[in-house]
Amino acid sequence: MAIDDAYVGLGANLGDREATLAAALEALARLPGTRLVAGSSFYRSASMGAPGPDYLNAVAHLRTALSPRELLDHLLAIEHAHGRTRSAPNAPRTLDLDLLVHGTRQVDEPGLVVPHPRLHERAFVVLPLAEVAPMLVVPGLGPIAGLKLKASVADQRVDRLP
Repeated sequence: MAIDDAYVGLGANLGDREATLAAALEALARLPGTRLVAGSSFYRSASMGAPGPDYLNAVAHLRTALSPRELLDHLLAIEHAHGRTRSAPNAPRTLDLDLLVHGTRQVDEPGLVVPHPRLHERAFVVLPLAEVAPMLVVPGLGPIAGLKLKASVADQRVDRLP
């Protein structure tokens, strides 16, 4: 059974965002065949693509024996347990969990694309990902340090919380 490093993006912009992200990190730590290695700081970012309150974001680093599909299924169950509904794309949400990277895999199948297809376009993903994995090379995209310097990400307002 292979053990892979996986990275999960966490976000919330409804309800008690800090408590929700903390509970989601605890739920990730309890997944079968999985260990929570690290959680990033929390970052505040403006809502993208739709009006709504600011998001609180983070990234979790996991070591897992779960396949990308199995991990995604668990992420969706955790979202559901926290009241996530999918009323419209980019709608405000109680919890959003995105599988960002899973080992060195590149997956493109219905309902699952890894690395996350917009990872490199979002400062609220790149910055916490670089915090927990500064030496990460994102399959197909390159070193996270280089992604952090891209102008499209550098221009986005994202605040690291204390």
